[in-house]
Amino acid sequence: MALASPSPPSLSIPRSNAFSPLTSSHSLSLPTIPRRSVSINTEKRASATAIETRSIGSRPTRTWGRERSRGDGIVRCGAGLERIGRGMAREGAEEALGIPERVKVVALVAFVMSLCNADRVVMSVAVVPLAAKYGWSSSFLGIVQSSFLWGYLASSLAGGILADRYGGKRVMAYGVAIWSLATLLTPYAAEHSTAMLLATRTLFGLAEGVALPSMNTLLSRWFPGHERASAVGISMAGFHLGNVMGFLATPVLAAKVGINGSFGFFGLMGFFWLSMWVVGVTNDPRESGVISIEELRLIEKGKGVENREEGGRHKFPPLGYLLSKLPTWAIVFANVANNWGYFVLLSWMPVYFKTVYDVNLKQAAWFSALPWGVMALSGYLAGASSDFLIKSGQSVTLVRKIMQSIGFIGPGVALLCLKYAQSPTVAAVLMTIALSLSSFSQAGFLLNMQDIAPKYAGFLHGITNSAGTLAAIISTIGTGYFVEFLGSFQAFLTLTSIIYFIATIFWNRYATAEQVFF
Repeated sequence: MALASPSPPSLSIPRSNAFSPLTSSHSLSLPTIPRRSVSINTEKRASATAIETRSIGSRPTRTWGRERSRGDGIVRCGAGLERIGRGMAREGAEEALGIPERVKVVALVAFVMSLCNADRVVMSVAVVPLAAKYGWSSSFLGIVQSSFLWGYLASSLAGGILADRYGGKRVMAYGVAIWSLATLLTPYAAEHSTAMLLATRTLFGLAEGVALPSMNTLLSRWFPGHERASAVGISMAGFHLGNVMGFLATPVLAAKVGINGSFGFFGLMGFFWLSMWVVGVTNDPRESGVISIEELRLIEKGKGVENREEGGRHKFPPLGYLLSKLPTWAIVFANVANNWGYFVLLSWMPVYFKTVYDVNLKQAAWFSALPWGVMALSGYLAGASSDFLIKSGQSVTLVRKIMQSIGFIGPGVALLCLKYAQSPTVAAVLMTIALSLSSFSQAGFLLNMQDIAPKYAGFLHGITNSAGTLAAIISTIGTGYFVEFLGSFQAFLTLTSIIYFIATIFWNRYATAEQVFF
């Protein structure tokens, strides 16, 4: 029903409606909107879908327009007339802006992923002055750097289960609130004792472990298949830009307001993001009060929304069945290789430049930031290229294998060449090549979970990410011991290259983009 001047119609609520205190004489009239017709969001979808209403102080009741079929949306009217009116008003404003709801979702996801990494990187930079202040050895630095991964390992699997069951919005919100608080507390914990510092960083990792599974689940519901690689690319671009933010801002903030101010700034940014997230995002496009029917149909037609009511909410995911298939293990080994190299560079890059090339903290941060900035751009290009190849008719399996091969062979070769770098500039260029090419993994194994098991994408991400996190713990601690006892980073970087090459062979042998789990 459209509202048009000069005589706008009214919306009447019969007694049989769930809002029983109102009588049929009560109506809601909306003002005339000049030179524009606004469609009522709730009526548009009610004609094609089920409408769920919730009466005050009673159990939920449902009225059905007709039998639901694939592609139908669901309009939830549980908040009463106030929500209906608010939804219609917001729809008119946002249609005028012409911004699809899924674009707003991915923008907020990219924002929080940038905070996710920025909060990690603060410690990677701050650990240099903290080590000098407290007299930490290289091996103990590895323990401090890996401590957040202890919690990360414990929560990544649980995060996938929770995201599949309760939705990515809620799980992400709780995670951000906890890790932002832990970020604020980190410098005070370091002053108190090393045990408290390790406990705080473990709590930080426990909360951050839900971020990627929540992202995976949320994007799989909000984006059609042919746009999903781009959505992941944008989100992961934010993820990598968070490294740039952390590396560049931390030494500046430390110089201006002290090292405590660096942690305080990024911790408060998390709560600022949270204020937008809780009001601007829903778990599923079918729950949105402002999405247009055209956008909803586009998402569902592209299999962007899976029906999880029957599959994910009441049954525990079949762990044994998932692990019985080689495509699952292809993703596991890919995640192991990716995280092994990623966290070595994330945790040790500033220390590497300071130790090998004797640069100061600010210079080390600048050299460390460059590779992550380029990685953010290349990750988006990888996603866009993947979508383009798929739209042009290439096999999804072939595209996933090409992207992942680039993501492993490229950084493997670049890290081998680091031993020939005679200056920090050359080393930064080689690390930039390594990280920018490794971002192609975002269009490889990171998307493959949605290909083979869309119903269990979050849980499968938790399984594979748990293995990857264990590898990251080993590599982060191992780097410290290699440096302390062998006096060189290069031996460990060579080992990392070998792992990349082995994972490439396994991936191309066993990976597939065909749906394996139904």
